[in-house]
Amino acid sequence: MNPTSKLSMTPIHIGVIMDGNGRWAQKRGLARTQGHIEGLKAGKRIAKAASDMGVPYVTFYVFSTENWKRAADEVGFIMGLARQYLRAEFAFSRENNIRVRYTGDLSGLPPDVAQDIIDTCVESADFTGTQVVLAINYGGRDEIVRSVRRALAEEHEISGETISAHLDNPDIPDPDLVIRTAGEKRMSNFLLWESAYAEFYFSEKLWPDWTADDLSAAIEDFRKRERRFGGINGIGNRGQVFR
Repeated sequence: MNPTSKLSMTPIHIGVIMDGNGRWAQKRGLARTQGHIEGLKAGKRIAKAASDMGVPYVTFYVFSTENWKRAADEVGFIMGLARQYLRAEFAFSRENNIRVRYTGDLSGLPPDVAQDIIDTCVESADFTGTQVVLAINYGGRDEIVRSVRRALAEEHEISGETISAHLDNPDIPDPDLVIRTAGEKRMSNFLLWESAYAEFYFSEKLWPDWTADDLSAAIEDFRKRERRFGGINGIGNRGQVFR
């Protein structure tokens, strides 16, 4: 088998829409906040698994621009949990050589949360393993608008290339695989520009129940896909040949 064939591929970038925290808690008669705590633990498991499997980039959809519509106490809890996680889990990132990055509009976050995110990104910048991107106060449409504004501010002509070059993380490859949990089958404004040719994997399992085995199953499913990027026989966006 040709070593560049689809069966030999591991995704370079995986996006994860972590859905089902609230339902996980409700099924157990617990407060929704407990579901978010367990969802954070699942995120840590999957980040470790991705690192062990050699996945270079993983983007977790932590908090969307639409999530501000939730109850104020739940939003406040999520913001506090984000701060607690960033402070408490830096040793985990260092131990596993995981670099932390973000995508989204930090100006819309509480200043202390935004500063903790920036500090964590700076402190982990020299880690050379898997890069975990936290999509927080993030919306795909908002990112595209911000990209266009950056390009116009630099007096660039607007094109697909200039939009891509002015996204939040233009150096990160587009996602090959987007995973969504809890049975929902929609994008929910996640990486809209970058996911144009991504493969999607939908799981009925609620996010807090996800383990390394689930990530492995998603990757194995991805490896069976035939990716043509709009052609019959073509070359992928990183030079892989698909037949």
